[in-house]
Amino acid sequence: MERKAAFSLSSFVFRRGEPMIWLAGAGVAVCLAMILGLLVLVMVKGMGFFWPRPLVLIEAKDGKKFLVEVLEREPNPDRKGTFRIRTKIANRDLNGLDFKWFEESEIAKRSVPLDAVLLERLEYGSFHGFLKELKQGSESFGIGSGAVPALVLLQARLHQGLLSLREQEKREVGAINTALERERLNVRKAELQAAPDLAVKKSQSEAHTAELTRRYEELATRLRRARDENGVAKAVFVDADGREKELAVRDLTRVILPNRLTWGQKAGIYLSRVREFLLDEPRESNTEGGVFPAIFGTVLMVLMMTVAVVPFGVIAALYLREYAKQGRLVQIVRIAVSDLAGVPSIVFGVFGLGFFVYSIGGRIDQIFYPEALPTPTFGTGGILWCALTLALLTVPVVVVATEEALAAVPRGMREASYALGATKWQTMWNVVLPSATPGILTGLILAIARGTGEVAPLMIIGVVKLAPNLPLDGVAPYLHLERKIMHLGFHIYDVGFQSPNVEAALPMVYMTTLLLVVIIVALNLTAILVRNRLRRNLQSAAF
Repeated sequence: MERKAAFSLSSFVFRRGEPMIWLAGAGVAVCLAMILGLLVLVMVKGMGFFWPRPLVLIEAKDGKKFLVEVLEREPNPDRKGTFRIRTKIANRDLNGLDFKWFEESEIAKRSVPLDAVLLERLEYGSFHGFLKELKQGSESFGIGSGAVPALVLLQARLHQGLLSLREQEKREVGAINTALERERLNVRKAELQAAPDLAVKKSQSEAHTAELTRRYEELATRLRRARDENGVAKAVFVDADGREKELAVRDLTRVILPNRLTWGQKAGIYLSRVREFLLDEPRESNTEGGVFPAIFGTVLMVLMMTVAVVPFGVIAALYLREYAKQGRLVQIVRIAVSDLAGVPSIVFGVFGLGFFVYSIGGRIDQIFYPEALPTPTFGTGGILWCALTLALLTVPVVVVATEEALAAVPRGMREASYALGATKWQTMWNVVLPSATPGILTGLILAIARGTGEVAPLMIIGVVKLAPNLPLDGVAPYLHLERKIMHLGFHIYDVGFQSPNVEAALPMVYMTTLLLVVIIVALNLTAILVRNRLRRNLQSAAF
């Protein structure tokens, strides 16, 4: 009797589905824990990199000295019961490497010298050492650690001057080079068209080219003179082993006395490094500096993809749901759309390269830019083709979501509109589509989430390791759809797996990963807020 009662209770529990509910809840909890753990790992490894660490002077038992940042301590895998520390020794141009492991048993002495200086440079990474002398040309105007405050002020002024020179060179020299190229293309176009006033155009172009060349030479001479004047100040440093290194002050991006910093000063340096990461251009094979071009390229490409995918996805779904005669052909089309969502993204990249770049882009060059051939304009990778390829990749998501949203609109709303004399198009435009907009935006959110993180198709269509010119600038036509771009996803792959100094690039990988996640969340939250607001407006209108 008891066994029968237990069996009945067990059958009752399984009929209610409680074990499955608990199993599903456990699965969700495990997934959330994994996601949270990943985010915490990325945040700790990435955000912690910017916090300034003290410089420790390590004296080994063999007599060698190193001025290092201690990064981590772990048990020695080769000798149990002992520990080793991983350090950043910097001074790549002197040591040939950035990082070094030390066995704690081989360290004779550790100290924290207050006059130790950390230098962040435009090239060769950071430098750890002690200031020996400040020089202006051949004259010395500062000796020893007491001259560090003067070095800090001088570095801030000279480095800002160097940045201004680079910006001026990029803006003014770039404008002159663009004008020279435009003159050459105009003459070439006139030759191809056999213009009757070809001789006059050539003469005018030669005069204008001569004037542009003269302006270029004057500007180059002025910039060269300013650069030479800006590079006179030198700083002589010695490392922990006594080796000297002379550095141009203008090439130093930051001068820090890490062992004298207060907590507030450390926080200021931390924020300054974060600002540099977000707003500056990359340097040192993308392992240092910032990622602003990658941020700009990623966001602009996603916005262009959104503009392209929404009209085509909504129109296709509207036709399949509301206008097409339901039958076997429409079912085949729906199956094809669903299958298209499962095609590997690299296949879309190959298709985009063949169809968009070589076919359409090549034809555009032949019709509109024949004077530039054989150098391609649109017949090579660019942000336009990246956006269209991602739009093609994500359009099945929008089509499926839009169809479901259209099917969820009550049939009574359509019939009420028809009863009031509205045509089918008026009903679709004024009744059905507004009611289905929240569902359409749900599809758009899914499309943004997938498109932002895609890398494989972009690698062969227009994303590059370094793009010196942004696709949006002050030169007509302002938005240059033919230019290549940087992308955060490709930047992670390039820095993490193609960098010549992978170990030094790991913090950049973690930080770029965190930034990409933040951008995806921000774009999705924007779309979610718009969707929720539209949903509330529709509900208010219904009452």
